[in-house]
Amino acid sequence: MPKLADIHEEYDFLEPDDRYRLLIDLGRDLEPMPDALKTDATLVRGCSASVWVYPMKTDDGRLHFLADSNAAITKGIIALVLQAVQDRPPAAIVATDIGAELAPFDLGKQLSSNRTQGIPNMIALIRETAERYAS
Repeated sequence: MPKLADIHEEYDFLEPDDRYRLLIDLGRDLEPMPDALKTDATLVRGCSASVWVYPMKTDDGRLHFLADSNAAITKGIIALVLQAVQDRPPAAIVATDIGAELAPFDLGKQLSSNRTQGIPNMIALIRETAERYAS
């Protein structure tokens, strides 16, 4: 997966329809999440589409997230969020302002409110997970 800044550089250059395609492509590149992990416990509340997030702690203490959605554009948004936190130490994730990392994409203006309403809930879940592992 390319760096968030590189993705933004390409995203900023594109027309709105092409931005949707880029998000869909990013979603397609997400690491597959086994269906067995898509449970009520991993479901992110408040999303218009179904979104699941499953955290795993790696041997070196970093957090790795598996995530999926039943909506293609939402999967792309998930890919952006994960790019800001994936495979980082819990304390680094807690210290990251994920919303600020995503701000250059201006998703609120590019996508409908239905598409973006669950982003804060997903960010909160990731932050809470990192806080639990950091303590």
